[in-house]
Amino acid sequence: QVQLVEPGGGLVQPGGSLRLSCVVSGSLIRLRTMAWYRKTPGKEREQVARISPGFATSYADSVKGRFTLSSDNSKNTVYLPMNNLKPEDTAVYYCNYDINSWGKGTLVTVSS
Repeated sequence: QVQLVEPGGGLVQPGGSLRLSCVVSGSLIRLRTMAWYRKTPGKEREQVARISPGFATSYADSVKGRFTLSSDNSKNTVYLPMNNLKPEDTAVYYCNYDINSWGKGTLVTVSS
């Protein structure tokens, strides 16, 4: 059974940075596509970033140039460094593995 743990959320001021991590157990991240989603009340869940087994990445327009997905196969971990954070980035962020496996989510709050 694949399990995903997402340390790294928290409170940050506008313009600040934060790095999310997704630690995967039960399978290898290099074999499947991984993605980060976020959800805020009243809005649809949004895919923020995605990385394929071939390391191809894609990003939502709202985060391009600010978020950069990376992975460390030796740690079976995917990272999402987030820079120049804005209040509208406030959301619960979820890690996703191969479509069907989800983490519990981590709250990111961007506020002064």
